[in-house]
Amino acid sequence: MARERRATTGPMAEAEAVCEELAAALRRTGIVLPSLTVDALTYGYEPPRVLVELGRCNVETTRKLIAVLKTAAP
Repeated sequence: MARERRATTGPMAEAEAVCEELAAALRRTGIVLPSLTVDALTYGYEPPRVLVELGRCNVETTRKLIAVLKTAAP
């Protein structure tokens, strides 16, 4: 998942880092959310209103995500 890094410090960098961390964790379970990114509108606000866009996924990916969450939840 190649993404252009726009921020190097602060909340924007943190949001980009957590997106990458979540993507890596999901990949380890065989799940890819193609639209996972920092919400583009986040970059237009000052101070930033940092949001992570989880995006859209197909039914198969949704079912995989549900299965992983069910096993992870107590």
